[in-house]
Amino acid sequence: MQLKRHQKCWDNCLILTVQSIQQIQDQIIDEFNFFQDWSEKYQYLIDLGKNLPEFNDSNRIDSNLIKGCQSKVWLNSSFDNNLVVFEADSDAIISKGIISLLIRVFSGHTPEEIISANIDFIDKIGLNSHLSQTRANGLLSMIKQIKIYALAYQAKK
Repeated sequence: MQLKRHQKCWDNCLILTVQSIQQIQDQIIDEFNFFQDWSEKYQYLIDLGKNLPEFNDSNRIDSNLIKGCQSKVWLNSSFDNNLVVFEADSDAIISKGIISLLIRVFSGHTPEEIISANIDFIDKIGLNSHLSQTRANGLLSMIKQIKIYALAYQAKK
């Protein structure tokens, strides 16, 4: 039963491109509130990571590695019709789940929306307080890199 819920949550994120960044964050908060304890929340995070779309091996290059992460996290972006699209992968399952959440929140939005977004879901789901210091630093590096991509695309316009 839980796996179906996890798959349902992942399927929903694929059709959320018309939702605002805040609406997506609110949905993630609701999803995490469904689970009673952090072992269930970690399992959900792991399942999200396992369900990330396939990452092309040609994008596993040093320039796509996020600096400041304990594990290897690759983030690739593209820009089309004024929307930034992200894809990512990691060699660590928790980091893969974290980057999948960030892609869900930011991908399919304009650079301006990404840059001005107030990221509150991380604290509201309690993720920051359940990460090691090095993993929390990696999370901040992921967000920073996403915003850097958005700034670069905004500057190109």
